[in-house]
Amino acid sequence: MTDRMARQTKDNIHRQTCRICPRSCPTGGQGYCRAGSGYAVAAVCLHRGEEPPVSGPRGICNVFFARCNLQCVYCQNFQISRNRGPLPSSLDSLEKIVDRIETILDRGAKSVGFVSPSHRIPRMCRIIRELRRRGANPAMVMNTGCYDRAETIAGLAGEIDLYLPDLKYRDPELAREYSGAENYPEVAAAALREMYRQKGAELVLDDEGAARSGLIVRHLVLPGAVENSRACLRFLAEELSHDLHISLMSQYHPTPAVRDHPDLGRTLREEEYGAVLEEMERLGFTRGWVQELDSPGSYLPDFSRPAVFAD
Repeated sequence: MTDRMARQTKDNIHRQTCRICPRSCPTGGQGYCRAGSGYAVAAVCLHRGEEPPVSGPRGICNVFFARCNLQCVYCQNFQISRNRGPLPSSLDSLEKIVDRIETILDRGAKSVGFVSPSHRIPRMCRIIRELRRRGANPAMVMNTGCYDRAETIAGLAGEIDLYLPDLKYRDPELAREYSGAENYPEVAAAALREMYRQKGAELVLDDEGAARSGLIVRHLVLPGAVENSRACLRFLAEELSHDLHISLMSQYHPTPAVRDHPDLGRTLREEEYGAVLEEMERLGFTRGWVQELDSPGSYLPDFSRPAVFAD
């Protein structure tokens, strides 16, 4: 191979990009998420702390992916989501992952939730297809930070039963400062429109009240960011539907990384959450869930434990 041909080949490789998530990283390396080519599943566990129709009466089997395509400075899953340092210990065999999921389904869980899968969509789909090949029929839940390409979401129409996106920002500066993703507002908006196109505003429940299909939009109210929360709710009401099921969360809890931050270093104030609740009511949202202000600390995971969440 001549030097010129070698350079052209190298240039072509660098021009190729990963199209799974909006980062569009060059292929041939680990990219922004640094997750590599494996499954990078950090934990598979039973969780009873989701919204009532998501957990259902027996809990949901959550599959937590390591690394993340959003590096939120306040992330409560920081033990596994950070893109720096060694990859957390993980399950990286399809057989072992599905075996573990089946063990939890055998205990009565009716759903499998894939948490932070945006950078591992092909691996998520392989897990789903292997479960179905083995005869399992849980509701498949995509629990995402909503930094997803709309085209990727469109391709999941036959795979995902329930979308559980967390709409974080309508403020691009806040998205840049807190999550390194200034284009988050427009990216998340397009992804949500596609989720809504697929599922609409209705939740399909079974006879025990567990969700089998639909869309629930979460929003975590951040300290010092009331206007961002209001803007998120306005987008959902005005561009999607005020009939959506909304989960408005007050559970923000500062992690060690933001302990000294002027806003993120504290929990939410009553007047902040109250102002967002007022906006939710003004916009006509009547379907969904809110949290008590004493919720911080109640939902914190510990990925050093097999159970992850304390019962």
